[in-house]
Amino acid sequence: MKEQLPRADKNNIVISVSGLVKSFGQLQVLKNVSLDVYKGENLVVLGRSGSGKSVLIKIIAGLLAPDEGTVNVLGNEVNKLDFKGLQAYRRRIGFLFQSSALYDSMTVRENLEFPLVRNKRNLSMKEVKEAVEGVLESVGLPDSINKIPSELSGGQRKRIGIARTLILHPEIMLYDEPTAGLDPITCVEINHLINKVQKEYNATSVIITHDLTCAKETGDSVAILYEGQFIERGSFEEVFKTSNTIVRQFYDYNFTTTK
Repeated sequence: MKEQLPRADKNNIVISVSGLVKSFGQLQVLKNVSLDVYKGENLVVLGRSGSGKSVLIKIIAGLLAPDEGTVNVLGNEVNKLDFKGLQAYRRRIGFLFQSSALYDSMTVRENLEFPLVRNKRNLSMKEVKEAVEGVLESVGLPDSINKIPSELSGGQRKRIGIARTLILHPEIMLYDEPTAGLDPITCVEINHLINKVQKEYNATSVIITHDLTCAKETGDSVAILYEGQFIERGSFEEVFKTSNTIVRQFYDYNFTTTK
């Protein structure tokens, strides 16, 4: 179970989602969703595939527009930002895509330099070098700097993806299925890294997953998304003490080995 650290500031809401609705054609994916996330909190959004989890964080990141509702993040009403405002906003947000989204033709060094040079043009080459080396130390992969993504394992690519988001020192981290496709030992390492990012960078995080071990190990709180609506929220223990049969079935099917 995640060590409970007094990091979440319950007086400071940094993500506030209200009345969110999103459809694709005739399929309504999010149905009047509301959610608050506190500064310094690791919030896990847990749900089955197709429940709307990834759509939710893409809307938070400004990658998708909602049909109805508001998304206020760090004082910005995201769906009302113009192009320039959206660019500035995204520099404050770190997004780890499920695929890690690394450039295959670039070395690890070049993958990390790219967002830094693009967004902070006044940095010297020495400052860029120090930033790259520092963030690789943070994720435990300093020796990977001259490798290309195809030479890395799945877990290493996830770590480099996290490093690429951290290099801009984001205030909020959005993780889309961070342990998907990884072996159990590597999943544990990624879970520890997510907690390390929270502690060392004082980051607020939303972690999208259907992995109950990830939820238990990383989440200060857990929100269950089912068919486009939140049906439970609380600590991991509080959520799974419920008599709600939908939640219990999710637990029994996916989480039979960890007590």
